[in-house]
Amino acid sequence: MKRFAAVAVIIGIILIGIFGYKGVRSYLDLKKYQQQIKEIKVEDIDLKAVPDGIYIGKADVLWIAAEVKVIVQDHKIEHISLIKHVNERGTSAEIIPEKVVEAQSLQVDTVSGATNSSKVISKAIENALKNSEAAQSLDAN
Repeated sequence: MKRFAAVAVIIGIILIGIFGYKGVRSYLDLKKYQQQIKEIKVEDIDLKAVPDGIYIGKADVLWIAAEVKVIVQDHKIEHISLIKHVNERGTSAEIIPEKVVEAQSLQVDTVSGATNSSKVISKAIENALKNSEAAQSLDAN
């Protein structure tokens, strides 16, 4: 019986250590995620300086990622495709590309309840438009 109690205590200590580590790790990941989101600043792009083309852009933070394809023609954003959007509850932010096309600006309101996904998608669009070379020329189509 004493042996069983000793084994139970050792198992308990191991479990406390594992869960303690996971708890600390989760807390640190959350802080890192919050800092990454806080640091996202989406700048507007001068579309007059963006040549016609098809641009690919990505952005990601710890738990959210987005990849977009942006088509620019005659210094206007013609279309934005959301190629990839990794999220937990931010699917409602998938309207951001449509809002950007409509506004012809990256300065659009975030989606309530999906603010972080909205920021990541907007940053991916900005990153696409900041690429100095088009992924594909529109003339090649």
